[in-house]
Amino acid sequence: MRKYYEAYDDRYIQVHAKRLQWASDAPSAIVAQTMERCGINRDMQILELGCGEGRDASFLLSRGYRLTATDISPEAIRYCRERWPEYGENFRILDCIGGELEEKFDFIYAVAVIHMLVEDADRAAFYRFLREHLTDNGIALVCTMGDGTVERSSDISTAFDLQQRTHGQSGEKLMLAGTSCRMVGWEAFLREIAESGMTLVERGLTAAEPDFNVMMYGVMRKS
Repeated sequence: MRKYYEAYDDRYIQVHAKRLQWASDAPSAIVAQTMERCGINRDMQILELGCGEGRDASFLLSRGYRLTATDISPEAIRYCRERWPEYGENFRILDCIGGELEEKFDFIYAVAVIHMLVEDADRAAFYRFLREHLTDNGIALVCTMGDGTVERSSDISTAFDLQQRTHGQSGEKLMLAGTSCRMVGWEAFLREIAESGMTLVERGLTAAEPDFNVMMYGVMRKS
């Protein structure tokens, strides 16, 4: 039985069938900013969780970084490999909730991924994956939808149900998988990080425009 968060694969399939792209190509500024502040260089191993249509991955790969970009959606990975065939081997299908990789990484980042996980056990597994796949001195960046005050959760039983959504770039009305979303406040966000055995070193609000006007972020290390 498919997990509720796999509905994102359906959404990519539905959008791409219309010859559209769901998200923009604008890279998330917070990723490059964090890498610069934390001294992440081109000799280090980097992992992206939830690469989607390759917005951030393509930016880093084109600049020579040693990046493995992953997503649970086979359609998203197919799309990225087709669009950037020169980096095809850098894109991999991965469910970080139930899977693992042999490698460890100096920098792991996830932009707009944790908010798709609604159940507590899945969110705990996400942070556990982060911790287990960081090198001893590794750094992780997690960005999630929200301004630190709003808290709400979607009904995961309707994740695969078709709902009308407006495509951000074209304005076209599409019938797409409802998917899932859980927005938490600062208290819950910081508690989950601490309970996972991670130490927060920086937090704040950022944006990944035009896709996300406001996001919370945390930079963390292993405790």
